[in-house]
Amino acid sequence: MQYNTKQREVLMSFFESHHDQAFSAEEIAEQLKSEKISISAVYRNLAELEKDGKIRKNIKSGNRKIFYQFVDCDECKGHLHLTCTKCGKTEHLPDADSNKIVKSVLQNSNFNLDSDSTILYGVCEKCRK
Repeated sequence: MQYNTKQREVLMSFFESHHDQAFSAEEIAEQLKSEKISISAVYRNLAELEKDGKIRKNIKSGNRKIFYQFVDCDECKGHLHLTCTKCGKTEHLPDADSNKIVKSVLQNSNFNLDSDSTILYGVCEKCRK
């Protein structure tokens, strides 16, 4: 049985307000320090949220640290994700563009992409300046 604890609610609220960014467990704990949530509670809740499909974990290129991002929002469903390797910000590719890429990959390689969990890495416009 899963309990919806205050810690989990605070963590969910944090992710919902930062759905365009990925954070390490340590960064999350630091951000929630004023809420008195321990790092062990952060890890425990991250594991549950990942199991529930509410967050996704990934490893940024050139880094061994694990990062977590909220994906249980309408903006994420069915969209390819574009993540900046410099600042970590994630954008959701518009439907039409996502569909074109998925269709092209399927036609050219007979490989069906999972749009909800596909991340394309590069450098965002702000970081290129």
